[in-house]
Amino acid sequence: MMVKTITPDISQMVEAVRRKMSIVPRTAVVLGSGLGQFAESIKDAVRIPYSEIPGYPQIGVEGHAGELVAGKVEHEPVLLASGRFHLYEGYDVDTITLPVRLFDGLGIENLIITNAAGSANRDFPPGTLMASEGHLDCTFRESADMPKVERGSDYHSQELLKLAMEVAKSEEVILERGVYAWALGPSYETPAEVKMIQELGGDAVGMSTVPEIQLAGELGMSVLTISCLTNFAAGIIKQPLTHDEVMETADRISGDFSRLVRGIILGIGR
Repeated sequence: MMVKTITPDISQMVEAVRRKMSIVPRTAVVLGSGLGQFAESIKDAVRIPYSEIPGYPQIGVEGHAGELVAGKVEHEPVLLASGRFHLYEGYDVDTITLPVRLFDGLGIENLIITNAAGSANRDFPPGTLMASEGHLDCTFRESADMPKVERGSDYHSQELLKLAMEVAKSEEVILERGVYAWALGPSYETPAEVKMIQELGGDAVGMSTVPEIQLAGELGMSVLTISCLTNFAAGIIKQPLTHDEVMETADRISGDFSRLVRGIILGIGR
């Protein structure tokens, strides 16, 4: 596969977005596959298509709108990235983490990263929301050694995890805690790969997010990752996996997801 490299001018991107925004947000949210409905609840929303940001790549995956949404959750200003980029689309790591670098240039302090993922834990059925307390890089891009769970607070803010659990309790939303594993995609993992992830301590598996977690942590942001578990990973049950199932389940639990993220944003504001 040919790697698509974007040579970005971050300052130019930041300036273009600032000109369109009337708010100064401290919190940003990356919305994963099928989770873009949350953007519809934003007050005084200003939508900035990625095509209007100089040098920004375009979205090529169903379920990703491809726009920034700047507005408010009640009184709290927030910036959403509705759509992300993936290595399996042929982009390099610097390109798929462009939204994080843009957020950093805009002064974002808190980043909520969301995704749709497969459950590798029988106790977390489809429709479960999971906050990450650790992550695994199962891409083997940099080493053939078996990965270890990274639980550092630089990458998984203990304060935001605590807030998320408190909001979930008050909103009566079931929120589990677990470990997110990153695989390359675009094909779903084999039963053997899922078994390996389980043995390494993973509870969910997806095709994104970990590069965003790593860069945001290195840039000093407080990071919280929430996965919408849309299906059981291969080998957990005898049922084929489809992208349609991912989208349908994400839509079904969009209400719980929205209440949870909304409550977390307001909690950060307090």
